[in-house]
Amino acid sequence: MKVLILFALLLFTQNLWARSYVIFSLAQDLPMGIENEQIRKNYYVNIGSGQGVKKDSILDVFRIVSIQNPYDNKKRVNYKVKIGELKVLHSSDEASIAMLNEYEKVEETPIFELTQFMVGDHVAINVD
Repeated sequence: MKVLILFALLLFTQNLWARSYVIFSLAQDLPMGIENEQIRKNYYVNIGSGQGVKKDSILDVFRIVSIQNPYDNKKRVNYKVKIGELKVLHSSDEASIAMLNEYEKVEETPIFELTQFMVGDHVAINVD
């Protein structure tokens, strides 16, 4: 009986664990060397209509910065910093296609090696 209760508890709490939503791929136009050329990029994210995302939804994009603190037993400190927003173009059950909505102002964000969105950046639904 105890095993059955434990199994049922594990089964029902599995849905309560947090899931991380990220940019998992991107596609862009090939640069042709034309003056004032606009290079379009599509970002593919693993969050979709099953999580409440629909066309024209705004997604916040965050980068996790992990720094080692040499003065505290070399403990790692993780910072989750908002770097911009994506606008959803198309949404399916578990994934969406989005485009750049805006980057955060350079003077208001920490220094990053890469300033553009990249695979592995975290996304969340903007609730503002």
